[in-house]
Amino acid sequence: MFASIRAAVVQAEQSATLEEALLATRVHAERAADAGAGLIVFPETWIPHYPMWLDICERVNLWDDAAVKRVYARYVTESVVVGGPVTEQLGELARRLQATIVVGVSERVDRGAGRGTLFNALLTFGTDGRLANHHRKLMPTHTERLVWGLGDGDGLTTVDASGARVGGLICWEHWMPLARQAMHEAGEDVHVAVWPQVKEMNHVASRHYAFEGRCFVLAAGSLMRARVLPPELPIAGERPAPDGLVMHGGSAIIGPEGQYVVPAAYDREEILIATLDLARTAEESMALDVSGHYSRPDCLRLVRESRGRQAAQ
Repeated sequence: MFASIRAAVVQAEQSATLEEALLATRVHAERAADAGAGLIVFPETWIPHYPMWLDICERVNLWDDAAVKRVYARYVTESVVVGGPVTEQLGELARRLQATIVVGVSERVDRGAGRGTLFNALLTFGTDGRLANHHRKLMPTHTERLVWGLGDGDGLTTVDASGARVGGLICWEHWMPLARQAMHEAGEDVHVAVWPQVKEMNHVASRHYAFEGRCFVLAAGSLMRARVLPPELPIAGERPAPDGLVMHGGSAIIGPEGQYVVPAAYDREEILIATLDLARTAEESMALDVSGHYSRPDCLRLVRESRGRQAAQ
């Protein structure tokens, strides 16, 4: 009755350019597929890269700063248009490898002239090569609001991947109780939790999510070296050596009781792989099922609102 799925979390160095990111995606996805993975996960805004300069560079919040505007313009240019050449390549990769691929991107809404709002998005491609789910981060966190717009609820759902229901949230959405409940009610067997890097509190959130949702959690984080940071922006404090890490990974695979299936890996590239026995989600739901017998809809109910994606653009 219960299936199993072999899942992989790709923890690798983020790239300086879109072209490099696409090459790395193909290489790492092929390695994961060669190891038998039918579900392959990449971290938050893996393509083109996470804008770490928002956190560790100076002047990013200054009005009309010429250097910051140049950095942002480059990020706009390399962000991904859904339905464009980049997503076509990702879909073809999923189809060729016969794997479901979940990847974080910085998304640009194409207005026909290379302009438009950016979104922090999580894209899921099925084995048929089609885009199966498209989630936009509901609330960019803190300085991220300088780069990304507000997302919407259209992607708060799950898709089928080899008999497993797979969904995902982005970074601090894991501290939005109603977003978590929406995903629990979508019936996740496997939850994709993407982060820039998985720090201690991010592990707390990921393990709590697994325990609360009675699902497997694939916590995905990246590595980044200082040389990827924009050279025209000064670093707050002493600038690290070009090869010094400014993002440290921390990826892990967590079981539905909140314990590690594959423990966290730091400061090195690694593809974390595990075979997930979905019977365990049923076993753990005996005591707690927040979308079933422990939900008490006669007392508490989640009401979802969706105004359509056009309103968010």
